[in-house]
Formats: sequence, C-alpha cells, structure tokens
Amino acid sequence: MQVNDFWGDRSVFLTGCTGLLGSWMVAELLRRGAKVTGLVRDLVPKSRLYTDDWANKINIVRGGVEDVGVIERAIAEYEVDTVFHLAAQTIVGVANKNPLGTFEANIKGTWNLLEACRRVGGVSRIVIASRDKAYGDQEVLPYNETTPLQGEHPYDVSKSCADLISHTYYISYGLPVCITRCGNFYGGGDLNFNRIVPDTIRSALRDKPVTIRSDGSYIRDYFYGKDGVLAYLHLAEQMDRK
Repeated sequence: MQVNDFWGDRSVFLTGCTGLLGSWMVAELLRRGAKVTGLVRDLVPKSRLYTDDWANKINIVRGGVEDVGVIERAIAEYEVDTVFHLAAQTIVGVANKNPLGTFEANIKGTWNLLEACRRVGGVSRIVIASRDKAYGDQEVLPYNETTPLQGEHPYDVSKSCADLISHTYYISYGLPVCITRCGNFYGGGDLNFNRIVPDTIRSALRDKPVTIRSDGSYIRDYFYGKDGVLAYLHLAEQMDRK
C-alpha cells in the first residue's frame, strides 16, 4: 500500500462502490492509504470489489441511499471526512421502465446523503457524481457550466434535479460540495452489458454479430474509468482552494 500525504488515513465514505467507477475508486483510495467505508445495497459477486478482494479491506455498511438513517449512522460512526457520492440508477432503459425507482435512487438518494452530512457535520468535502445528461438536449454544443439544466426524460431529469439540490445545500447550508458532469465511462469491471462497449466486446468474444444501435451519425464522449477516478480525486484534493 502506498500512503499518499493527502489521503493517508483519511476517512472516506463511498456510495456505489460495487459499480464500474466505484470499484476503481476503492482500489485507488486503498492504494493511497485512505480508510474507506462503502455503502453496499446489493451483493454483486462479479463486481471487482469482490473479485479483486477489495471488499475485505474496507468497512462495508449495508443499505441503500434511500435510507437517510443508514447514511447518517455511517458518516457519524466512521468519522467521515470526505464523501464520494457515486451511487445511482445509471441505465437509461431501466430509468424509462421504472421512473419512480430512478427518482428515489438518484434524487432522494442525493438529498439523503447531503442532509446526513449536514446533520452530522465534520465532512470537509463532498463530490457528487452527476452526468452530462443533466443538461438534457441542447441545440448548442459543447456544453459548459453555464448551460441550463433541462433534462426531459426520467434519467436526465433525475440528474438535473440532483444537481440543483446539491447546489442548494452548497448555497443555503454551506456544505462543501462539488458536482462533476462526466460523459460515458468504460473500462474493466463494467457489468452492464446493455452498454455499447461491454456488449460489443462480449459479442466479439462469442463470435456473434455486433448490434448497431443507431444510424451511425451520433457522436459520444468516452472516459476511461481509472482516468475518471484520478480526476475525482484531484478535484477533492483541490476543494480547499477558493
């Protein structure tokens, strides 16, 4: 284990630690010597959190972001300094089928996390993982931070709302919040095979036709998972700067 001057022995609370980005984040925080506590709702045996044995090196709190009491207890009990809120319902197709579940996870889950931090106190930095989908459909591209948040579909709306709620906790209550709006992550450990990258790889490995999902005119940004983790950590390290 490499102890980093900033992260060494720092208490970090992580939601979504079984996911693609979360599992990479756990590994990097452990490498830097942080004390990691992860919120885990479902057991996902194929997550890198378990296959790479990182789960045995962190504190695991059982529960979901929909339960503010569980989050509040974890932040208080483990004397959390830094929070990375990565948990979300991230699949657009699932969001369309189950909008209420998506709103519960993505909107209520965000205000629960922020409210728990406000009540307990002592948290010095909170990074909220949003998506560029929070901007909705825009006529003028690329987006920038002054672009209005105008999601229209369930997933997009959930991210627009979560961003605005995060903003109000920063403005109204002085919580140390930063919001990221990354594009599409890819990389090892992505178990959502309805995403284009893992689905294409799986089809190729099984010698099956690759599904073409559009007319080929769409352009997407892709962001390697570990690069995303390094960006999030760098952002958290810089949050003491005005």
